[in-house]
Amino acid sequence: MEEEKRTYTYTYAARRHEEVDNIRKKYLPKEEDKMEQLRKLDQKSTERGKITAIIMGIISSLVLGIGMCCTMLWTNFFAAGVVIGLVGLVGLAFVYPLYSNIIAKDRKKLAPQIIALSNELMK
Repeated sequence: MEEEKRTYTYTYAARRHEEVDNIRKKYLPKEEDKMEQLRKLDQKSTERGKITAIIMGIISSLVLGIGMCCTMLWTNFFAAGVVIGLVGLVGLAFVYPLYSNIIAKDRKKLAPQIIALSNELMK
């Protein structure tokens, strides 16, 4: 009787499988999991406040700059420049309270959804 030599060979290429999986994921439809939904809702609660605060901050800074130009470059408009500059400073002073107020309202509005999602994730 002849002895049969049976050998078992197994080759595993982790990098190759990982690359195949990464390419495959690009073409599969994306499923949004609960954690991703929670992150998006949390981000959404601050978005409107940030945008509004940035716009108001830019506009107020420009108004302050115009007031400074009126006082330093156009000496005929010194008094108007002081008033315009003060309007710009008041606008800048109200940026953060406006931001906080908008975020508080948005968080209050999104709170039930966020709490429901977080309770599902904690189970």
